[in-house]
Amino acid sequence: MENRSFDLVVIGTGSGASTAAGKCAAAGWKVAQIDDMPFGGTCALRGCDPKKVLVGAADLIDWNRRMNSHGIRSDAAIDWKDLMKYKRSFTDPVPSSREKGMMKAGITPFHGQAQFANDATLRVGDYQLTGKHILIASGAKPAPLPVDGSEYLAASTDFLELDELPGKLVFVGGGYISFEFAFVSALAGSEVHIVHRGERPLEGFDADMVDILLEKATDLGITVHLEAEVQSVVKEGPGYVVTVSQNGTSERIRGDLVIHGAGRVPNIDNLNLQKGNVTRGKSGVAVNEYLQSVSNPRVYAAGDAAATEGKPLTPVAGYESHMVASNLLDGNHRKAEYPAQPTVVFTIPPLASVGLTQQQAEDQGLDFEVHTNKMYSWYSYRRINESHAAYKTIIEKRTGRIIGAHLLGTKAGEIINLFAMAINQGLTSADLKKMIYAYPTHGSDIPYMV
Repeated sequence: MENRSFDLVVIGTGSGASTAAGKCAAAGWKVAQIDDMPFGGTCALRGCDPKKVLVGAADLIDWNRRMNSHGIRSDAAIDWKDLMKYKRSFTDPVPSSREKGMMKAGITPFHGQAQFANDATLRVGDYQLTGKHILIASGAKPAPLPVDGSEYLAASTDFLELDELPGKLVFVGGGYISFEFAFVSALAGSEVHIVHRGERPLEGFDADMVDILLEKATDLGITVHLEAEVQSVVKEGPGYVVTVSQNGTSERIRGDLVIHGAGRVPNIDNLNLQKGNVTRGKSGVAVNEYLQSVSNPRVYAAGDAAATEGKPLTPVAGYESHMVASNLLDGNHRKAEYPAQPTVVFTIPPLASVGLTQQQAEDQGLDFEVHTNKMYSWYSYRRINESHAAYKTIIEKRTGRIIGAHLLGTKAGEIINLFAMAINQGLTSADLKKMIYAYPTHGSDIPYMV
């Protein structure tokens, strides 16, 4: 086994890993990066970016349908093979490009599963890598499900590689993955079921906005089974049968493919953390305020692999990677302080949120007012015949500060960034009302939301 020594050894090649690796290499450090999957990380290869390509096509279909008899005559349709070919034009070049970029930056790449041999050493294939510092940024993986036949569940990665879209799809779990892919599939012509064990799906989002999104799902023919628990998945013929328990009764749902959309967990089980004296928490590697391991000071963690207050989002992983790089290069001085983090479910229309929900504001005992309304009759939405659009803003009474915003509708993913800026800069409803906005735009609706 060949022994190699580095100033920094990074596990992962995604957003939580690459920023720190690049900054340290630019500072003259000897850096290694390890990944047991194609280089590039989840977002670029198996998540955000390829997903949004599919969502864009589905959005066009929905827009086309909405405008039928409103000036548009032809019916658009998704050619799945061509769409996947287009998607691969984004993803296929990434691993090679990323590795070439690493090598150009002076970073040494290693392919394989990293495992701790001791508190300073990782084994990767035939190599033993010793690091003065180690960064764990290995991302997340589908959460294990205690369901008979769970081995038949496809992952989101599998969905993103389908050469043919099955006619009937069953999604297990009511989170981001299930809803985003369900909307894409329904608009591409598939019969779709979502099975969720809770009272309502998308639990981190405002309940009223989710209810309106569910109306849109129903309009598209998506069947959402709530308070329904999957008992088993059985292979039957060319497809599968999902047995679901709901309200004391049992139902069998047939599907050509059953997809895991019931959450993700840190991808750290195979790292032999115990041998590295790295303590893990409930949601990842246990770290202090500097994103440093609480048990092994040479180890840091970022992104989905770290137990932090940051949401499991690509921009948050990049933000944490910046902090780790700064603390590695200049000593621990940057503490993990998280601004309001906007998040979007890219359904059609998208659902977006930032800051506190109404329930959270109530739980904190804040004195606030709620502004909420449906927007489908507003010009911005009526001109595109958008039938499901709404907002809810949470405003602190004493100061007038925006403390939460929740949007459903076309461009919600863009408008939510403006609300995130308002929350993080302490802007008030009066500040937003006195601005002059470009018109007619969706952004120019903001004064009417506050």
